[in-house]
Amino acid sequence: MLITRLSARRLPDSWCATLPVVRHLADRGLPLTAPVTFFVGENGSGKSTIMEAIADVSGINSEGGKAGTKYASTGPATPLGEVLDADLTVTGGRLLHGPRLKRRAFFFRAETLFNLARGVVTFEGKGFWADDLTTQSHGEGFFTVLDHMVDGPGLYLMDEPEAALSFRSCLRLAGLMHRVAGEGGQIICATHSPILTSLPGAEIVELGDHGARISEWAKLPLVDDWRRFLARPDLYMRHIVDQET
Repeated sequence: MLITRLSARRLPDSWCATLPVVRHLADRGLPLTAPVTFFVGENGSGKSTIMEAIADVSGINSEGGKAGTKYASTGPATPLGEVLDADLTVTGGRLLHGPRLKRRAFFFRAETLFNLARGVVTFEGKGFWADDLTTQSHGEGFFTVLDHMVDGPGLYLMDEPEAALSFRSCLRLAGLMHRVAGEGGQIICATHSPILTSLPGAEIVELGDHGARISEWAKLPLVDDWRRFLARPDLYMRHIVDQET
C-alpha cells in the first residue's frame, strides 16, 4: 500500500463542495485498506473529481500521465486537490515524492489518453511506450499503454479504463490488476464495470447521496441493473422505443 487514507482539510471553494462524497472526505475521511480500490457510482457522483484530486497530491497531471516527468504537475491543482490530504506509507512517500526519476505513478484517464499519446511522441518513447497508438484499434491502444505503464510497485490511477474494452479485454485488465497488486502496486480505479469490480480481494467504495461507503459486489446497483437487463432486455428496450414513438 502507498496511500492508506484520503481526507480533505476543509471544503474546497468550488462547486464540488456540494458533492456528498467531498463533504464525506472533509467530515470523516476515507480509509483505503486494499491494494485495489474501486470507486463506483452514477454519473455526477464525484468519481472523476476524486481521481483528479488524488493525481494532484501524487504529483501527476490531473489530465492523465506519469509522475516524475518534467510536465507531470503543470498547471494549478484542482479545487479538491488543493485541500486533499493523502496519508502515505514509507514506500508511498518514496515512490510518489522521492527523486523525480524514481517516482512510480501513472494516471490512466480514458477520455484524455490519446491527447497524452500525442504528447508522448515528442519524448521518443523514453519511459513510456514505443508503439504508435494511431495504428492500433482503440482497445489495442489502451492495452499498449496499460501493459507498459502499469507494472510492479507504484500507484496506478485509472478513470473508466473499460471505456474501449470488450468483455474479454475487461477480464484481461482484471488479471493485470491482480498481478500488479501482488507485485506491490496500488490501484485506485473509477469504473462502471461489473467485471472489474468483481476482482477478488478488491475494496469497492460506492459514491452517492450518502457520501461514500464500502459495499459488496453483489449488492451494487450497477450489478443489479446489468443482471436485470441481461435477463429481460426487451422490457427495457420496449420502454425506450415506446417513449420515442
